[in-house]
Amino acid sequence: MPQVLFENVKLNNTISLNNRILMAPLTRCMAGDDLVPTDDMVKYYAKRAKAGLIISEATIIRPDGQGYPNTPGLFTQAQITGWKKVTDAVHAEGGKMFAQLWHVGRVAHPYFFDGEVLAPSAIGIEGTVPRMRELTYQTPKAVTQEEIAQLVADYAQAAANAIEAGFDGVEIHGANGYLIDQFLHHAANQRIDEYGQTPENMSRFALEVTDAVAERIGADRVGLRVSPGAYFNMDGDQRDRAVFDYLIKALNSRNLAYLHVGIFDDAMEFDYLGGSVSAYLRSIYKGTLVGVGSYTAESGAEAIQNQKFDLLAIGRPFIANPDYVEKVQAGQAVKEYDESMLATLD
Repeated sequence: MPQVLFENVKLNNTISLNNRILMAPLTRCMAGDDLVPTDDMVKYYAKRAKAGLIISEATIIRPDGQGYPNTPGLFTQAQITGWKKVTDAVHAEGGKMFAQLWHVGRVAHPYFFDGEVLAPSAIGIEGTVPRMRELTYQTPKAVTQEEIAQLVADYAQAAANAIEAGFDGVEIHGANGYLIDQFLHHAANQRIDEYGQTPENMSRFALEVTDAVAERIGADRVGLRVSPGAYFNMDGDQRDRAVFDYLIKALNSRNLAYLHVGIFDDAMEFDYLGGSVSAYLRSIYKGTLVGVGSYTAESGAEAIQNQKFDLLAIGRPFIANPDYVEKVQAGQAVKEYDESMLATLD
């Protein structure tokens, strides 16, 4: 295995990582009914602490951000305390961990909270809630500017809560068809105010959240995940390219810890991006780029050596192999992922 994966690196010259292999965020729906991390989650993450950085499963910033059962939160003291047990266990094993901050926007369902589903525009998605297929998605309410300001403040508070919970930093989930991503795509954002229509306006919410979080905890402790290619709960539009051109160029001045590719399979190509998401982001973004999307250790190492990205995030193989990093370093075969593994948290 090329040693490039096992080099010590620093995020923004601040946070030292023992290797270039990141554990990608993996939604497991295993939190308690009060959305507090469980003892099983403590053990689950501690077993994977040899990753250079663990990015937590997506963690909701407030109650109306929930769209899946038993996803953990970071908005109550009990949740903060529960996550502190997780981060303490990861740190005890020599690891580092970021919390992924999440609001699902129009993918939410009021089964989980009292209130309305919020989104940039009153445009819903079709289908039913995963793991609870009896629940059909609803048409959301277009957020007001006052509600947008509160959302920005709530992202910043969740980041502060993450630091209180012992996380080394946060990743803002701006990808995969969720709230921030919804502002960035024409299929979901048809606003006519300063949050819609133009690339600058459509990027405004993402940048306001990023700036508020960075001001609260420091830009060197903030990552952002984005999905320029619409592929999940989102339809693509040729005009989206201009939005992401504007956004990514603006992010170059933010000095973030990293930018994380948001895609399930990086072999996917998008005509309006001129190829893969990682290649598109690399062509514009000047900072640390995290690649992801069906890479093996071997193909990921080759991509890093070819300067396609700087760090490699691994997802489902970490479910199948808690000792993924150790196996790769020793040249041992890794166990194949199987969907049956989702039934338990091991």
